[in-house]
Amino acid sequence: MSAPQPAAQPRQTLWQRVQPLRPYFARNPGTWLVVVLGAIVGSATEPLIPYFQNILLDEGFQKRSLALWTIPAVLLALFAVRGLSGYVSQIGLTRITNQGLVRMRRAMFDKLLAAHLQLFSRQSASALSNALVYETQTGASMLVNSLLSLVRNALTLLGLTAYLLMLNWKLTLIVVAIFPAVAWVMRVLTKRLHKLTKANQEATDSLAYLVEENVLAHRDIRLYAAQSAQAQRFERLGEALQRLAFKSTVAGAAMTPMTQMLAAMALSIVITVALVQSAHDQTSVGGFVAFVTGMLMIVAPIRQLSEVSGPITRGLAALERGLELIHDVPSETQGHYAEPRARGEIEFRDVVVQYSADSGPVINHLNLTVHGGETIAFVGASGAGKSTLVNLLPRFVDLHAGAVLLDGHDLRDWDLQALRAQFAFVSQHVVMLNDSIAANVALGLELDPDKVRQALRAANLEAMVDALPQGLDTVVGHNAMQLSGGQRQRLAIARALYKDAPILILDEATSALDTESERAVQDALQRLMQGRTTLVIAHRLSTVMHATRIVAMEAGRIVETGTHAELVAAGGHYARLYQLGLGLVDADAEPAPSSRV
Repeated sequence: MSAPQPAAQPRQTLWQRVQPLRPYFARNPGTWLVVVLGAIVGSATEPLIPYFQNILLDEGFQKRSLALWTIPAVLLALFAVRGLSGYVSQIGLTRITNQGLVRMRRAMFDKLLAAHLQLFSRQSASALSNALVYETQTGASMLVNSLLSLVRNALTLLGLTAYLLMLNWKLTLIVVAIFPAVAWVMRVLTKRLHKLTKANQEATDSLAYLVEENVLAHRDIRLYAAQSAQAQRFERLGEALQRLAFKSTVAGAAMTPMTQMLAAMALSIVITVALVQSAHDQTSVGGFVAFVTGMLMIVAPIRQLSEVSGPITRGLAALERGLELIHDVPSETQGHYAEPRARGEIEFRDVVVQYSADSGPVINHLNLTVHGGETIAFVGASGAGKSTLVNLLPRFVDLHAGAVLLDGHDLRDWDLQALRAQFAFVSQHVVMLNDSIAANVALGLELDPDKVRQALRAANLEAMVDALPQGLDTVVGHNAMQLSGGQRQRLAIARALYKDAPILILDEATSALDTESERAVQDALQRLMQGRTTLVIAHRLSTVMHATRIVAMEAGRIVETGTHAELVAAGGHYARLYQLGLGLVDADAEPAPSSRV
């Protein structure tokens, strides 16, 4: 999610990589203490099994000196303590995981709400949702459970090794000799697993994005009979993901047989040496059986320690994506200036907008002053820079050079929340949340049902809403797709009416309306625009004829300004656009010279 990091970075240890997760998963010291104590107690019971086995064989079978009741009593007590400690540890671990997950997701979502808008041009919606919802869940469960397994098995290994040293230090040295070999195997395979996990994440993001594309473009894909091509894309990405998953499985599965083979080599040597020792009466039957039992029990924690590196690697890699979002993605910059309601004085000073170094400017040294209460209409061909210009005002687009001022204050000096409170925005691309009609109209503001109904009435939607079974409480579904295009556009207009901001931006606000609905909404918009600064973008020039001023744009520059009558009489760029709309000129005809103002 962040920019690529420099190649030369020191390799971090597991402890160093886990540290950034502490604010989310280490805020329950009492619960962690219970979990660790449970792991210690559970690990301590492991060496007691061969210990009591030694006593049973030597004292019970050979000397007959043990009371019969002691055997079941000791075994029951031992396994009761072991089971209870495991139960308590698991409950505590579940609580730590779930609470840590809630904290981390909250931090990720807060960053998502405050992140610089470039994040959404670099990352697809599917990749962001996958990282926030699914990868954190899987990563947290894997990592926390694996870390507990690591601690518990390491303690078990130490306990069993200590007992074996006490029982027969010579044989134990043979067992300890395999530890460096096991550590080397784990290190090599863990490094490969980490690389494969990162590649697997990228492949999963690509597959999720393909599915997202096909869901959003389902009509176009069917209309152009593109199902076969999309199925082939899905097949290629699915096969790539399958190959990576198989490679990860091969790397992870290789640990267990390799460590077991090392343990089997040590066991065969131990049995041989023990038989030699028993021939010289250097060990008892109980001691020998206890040692072999303890050694066989050591195989389990060694095997589990070798297997734990895979889940730890995958869990860390998943959670580190979340940490990258939280710590590496910059937030939007802002100032501290604020006022409750702006006068609506806007000034563009030598504004340049350029999206990338290898492309030309979208807005090219543009200067314009808008007085409070004016209605300014922007016209021009697609790509002239009209939408980019108005998107500078709520800072949805960043300047490359120049400045934009609101009420004499640079937009970069404004508090973002205070700045955006000054604008109501109705775009040609309507976005609605999966919530009630009332909640969508009152988005971000306190919900007043009477005020919502007034806004819907002004947007010519009241009759439609009243006809719904749940009225204002009707949930509109995904992006209000159950409504028609015109109804969704009018719902967006109702939202702007409800906000009652001092500056109104209409970007093709009536483009999806029929003639009758457009006339009703235009009447409502005319009432709304009274006493407000209004910026209108429209391709249908009939909707901008009554503007205070019309600004004609071409290639990111203003080519002329004036009223409708003045610009038509001038016979320049606007006049040609107007005649094209009326069908009076050929679209391929040579344009008339424009008069720049």
